[in-house]
Amino acid sequence: MAQRILEPAEIESIDHIAIARVRLPDRDEIFSARAQRLRQQAASNPLGPYLMLMAAIADAQHAVARTLSLPPVSAETIERAGAHCMPLLPAQDAGVPIAAPALFQRLTESATTLAPELAAPLARLRDMSHDAMAAQVQALLGWRDATVDPATAPLLMAALQLDRTVTASQLREQDVPVLDVHTVCPLCGIPPVASIVRIGGRYQGLRYLHCGLCATEWHMVRVKCSHCESTEGISYYAVEGHGEALKAETCDQCHHYRKIGYMEKDPMVEPLADDLASLALDVLMAEAGYGRANGNPLLWLADEPEQASEREDGGEGNEGGEGGGGRR
Repeated sequence: MAQRILEPAEIESIDHIAIARVRLPDRDEIFSARAQRLRQQAASNPLGPYLMLMAAIADAQHAVARTLSLPPVSAETIERAGAHCMPLLPAQDAGVPIAAPALFQRLTESATTLAPELAAPLARLRDMSHDAMAAQVQALLGWRDATVDPATAPLLMAALQLDRTVTASQLREQDVPVLDVHTVCPLCGIPPVASIVRIGGRYQGLRYLHCGLCATEWHMVRVKCSHCESTEGISYYAVEGHGEALKAETCDQCHHYRKIGYMEKDPMVEPLADDLASLALDVLMAEAGYGRANGNPLLWLADEPEQASEREDGGEGNEGGEGGGGRR
């Protein structure tokens, strides 16, 4: 029996129906799943204590997210972003997070028993003026990491994550604009922290890039560089003995890498948590001559003096870019 060949427009129409273009976060599960994965990954991990600390922060995020009330994105904002193919809520426009007081209070209550290391940075944040905190937010999101306090940065980023993730969870898929640039989050406009090949339903076998700020995910075909979009010179590396659930996807065109998780290998894979927990893979990639495309928002390292001096003289800033952590 003869089969009719579909026209390109028909194929495109089917593609939009079959493939979920974006995957918006569920405020009731995103942070609890992250906390669970961080604890799971902490065992026998050189960053174990830090992962447990971040798990405590994710627990607090989960508790606050369940009751946090934020205004929905206006219809005018949604229409304007769609018409101009621009991010719906650009990260650079973020101010002091509304969630900060509730999150910091929650963490203060648990710091004495669960995470005493948080007491000092929380005290600094509580004493910080509104203007100073706003400046810190801009430093965190605007490549100006020479001014960032690495001790308070993960806490402030956690508050920003709460604001953006809860806001994103209130949107519909059709509210999210289609950008001309496919390598940044359609909500925040920042690069992804990692990517994940999902299982189940509309997401089965599809690769999504994961925003480390708002937890929105957007579809990108596999075997394609999520930094420069090249489809040539793509390779995959894994640390021997660490399983096949997480690999580094490298690109010989731009010489960057970004990690990719595979849920069919481990259903518990969580992009931000697995990226944070895989320091050995970062070391392997550095030895192979590849640079991280961007950092992890929950890990900020102090700059070496000469690096800070280079930026003051006009040199390149944090390679991680917006929404990413300091160098790893």
